[in-house]
Amino acid sequence: MSFDWQAWANLAVRWLHLTAGIAWIGSSFYFMWLDSHLKTPANPPKGVAGELWSVHSGGFYHQMKFMVAPEGMPDDLHWFKWEAYTTWISGVLLLALIFYVGADVNLIDKNRLALAPWQAIGIGMAAIAAGWIVYDALCRSPIGDRTRLFAVVWFGVLTAAAYGLTRIFADLGAVMHLGAIIGTVMVANVFLIIIPNQRKVVAQVLAGQTPDPRLGKQAKQRSVHNNYMTLPVLFIMLSNHYPMIVSAPLNWLWLAGLGIAGWSIRHFFNLKNAGKIRPDVLAFGALTFLTVAVLNESLKPAPASDTPVPAFAEVRAIMNRNCVMCHAAAPTHKGIPAAPNGVMFDTDAGLAAHAGKIYERAVASHSMPLGDETHMTDLERAKLGAWIKAGAKVAP
Repeated sequence: MSFDWQAWANLAVRWLHLTAGIAWIGSSFYFMWLDSHLKTPANPPKGVAGELWSVHSGGFYHQMKFMVAPEGMPDDLHWFKWEAYTTWISGVLLLALIFYVGADVNLIDKNRLALAPWQAIGIGMAAIAAGWIVYDALCRSPIGDRTRLFAVVWFGVLTAAAYGLTRIFADLGAVMHLGAIIGTVMVANVFLIIIPNQRKVVAQVLAGQTPDPRLGKQAKQRSVHNNYMTLPVLFIMLSNHYPMIVSAPLNWLWLAGLGIAGWSIRHFFNLKNAGKIRPDVLAFGALTFLTVAVLNESLKPAPASDTPVPAFAEVRAIMNRNCVMCHAAAPTHKGIPAAPNGVMFDTDAGLAAHAGKIYERAVASHSMPLGDETHMTDLERAKLGAWIKAGAKVAP
């Protein structure tokens, strides 16, 4: 019996990645909410900036936030870090399992750049590292002290990265590397700035010194940045389900638009938690999302309308040449042990049953075959479209 270790490893790591991500993003949302709901107590203890009483699961909780740090450090202090580290480690493992081990299929598009696997992997890793270097330099520059200007510049950097990656890699590989850039920036903020600064503050308190407030200010800056990057990175985690974004000719632009929508919606809830109801901010986020949807649909390339309906034998030949090596009861493609999502085209009934999906993935968008490794021609795609529009009839 052969054991499909890669599929089970993929499942285990993806499950871990999702679970850790929920824990990390949940704590980020919670602490932003907590900060905005703190009230100054009537007789505040020394150093206390605010407090909050809350109730949950039948218990009452009393939280206090110190302006910098308490005079004495408690023996048991919880650090919120492993949620972030586990999310990143599992994400890197997924990136390696799917896009580096499977670079020929999932990362390289020879119609864009005829890269060897080691070259594609090297470019991907360099892009991730460069993302952090640029981001950290911006934070430490005068731009970092001007929140709105920083947001505009960092948005421009990410948009440029999206454009560049989609000119180098296969669509899904490009989008996932953009997500890896954002995720790496977020976890590096925790690992290199937030946690070290907090450790320095703890050490200063234990040494009887006055904590440096600049350490807390810097950590807070990075924490706020992380909070605003959560919704865009969450979309990227799910984006493989939406080929109309990932595989569209202007995919980098749609990613930028959805990033603006995500940041706007996050900003609305941060303001709302602080008692500032700004429906215009929410409306802007919703309008941006709607604009992306309308433009995406209106600019979607239509298959040639004058393509004659091919004979079913020709359709079968196109599918056998481009799709059946993966989508079959017994796939012959290396690294594909079972038909993705159980979709099979090796029978006529399977072709007819999944005609809508074929149109979506191979005609309306070019997300299949992955990386266009079979070099499916525009004419072949147009013929499939004509056959499907004519009713997807199979030979008797």
